[in-house]
Amino acid sequence: MQIHAIKAFSDNYIWCLSNSQQCVVVDPGDAQPVLDFCQNHNLRITGILITHHHWDHTNGLPELLQTFPEIPVFGPVNPQIELVTQRLQHHDSLMLPDLGLEFSVIEVPGHTLDHIAYYTDGLLFCGDTLFSAGCGRLFEGSAAQMFQSLGRLAALPADTKVYCAHEYTLANIKFALAVEPMNPALLEYQVWAAQQQTQQLATLPSSIAKECMINPFLRCDSTDLRNAVEAYWHTPVTDDESVFAGLRSWKDQF
Repeated sequence: MQIHAIKAFSDNYIWCLSNSQQCVVVDPGDAQPVLDFCQNHNLRITGILITHHHWDHTNGLPELLQTFPEIPVFGPVNPQIELVTQRLQHHDSLMLPDLGLEFSVIEVPGHTLDHIAYYTDGLLFCGDTLFSAGCGRLFEGSAAQMFQSLGRLAALPADTKVYCAHEYTLANIKFALAVEPMNPALLEYQVWAAQQQTQQLATLPSSIAKECMINPFLRCDSTDLRNAVEAYWHTPVTDDESVFAGLRSWKDQF
């Protein structure tokens, strides 16, 4: 099996999992780049995974289903996504028999209330919940929900590859360095990510191990981060969840 990043809009990635003939795509916000990729690689779509209802993750569904009718569309329990055929909740599982994969579903509310992630051995498709060196904005959920959601993802095996839905890495690193400027792993990662961009290469997938080293939103137990949040907001914080809330609000203003 291969995993390809199909670029869409200015910074979206539509992930395509394929063998020599069939593929499954994740969060197709735009149909045309997916159709072009399938035509160029002689692939037939046999399933679609949706993480949440935002348009840049779902708008390609009608056109894709016209071309590939009657394929399953997996997604969260949210009637707003009308074309989902199999609605999934926390701890549900789904089979992709053409690719020989079984995914577990992880509910990760925060960015949206309906957000889910898909995990199989060594692979995580997390939409807009976890980004490299960052996390999603809280459009619908609370800081407490997102903190818990990120904790679920951080608890996955360290070697899990993290497939985020946007190329936000360099912008996220700028904020991460503002709050943790002496993190050696983060400084090294900045150099690597800048080289990737120079070569017009993706910074993704990341890994859970890497994110636990460089992502401030997964490092809320760090004394340095707690001190930075207290200094920025001029108020003491009492626990890791409060550190997260302070970081997320700080990032919103950054």
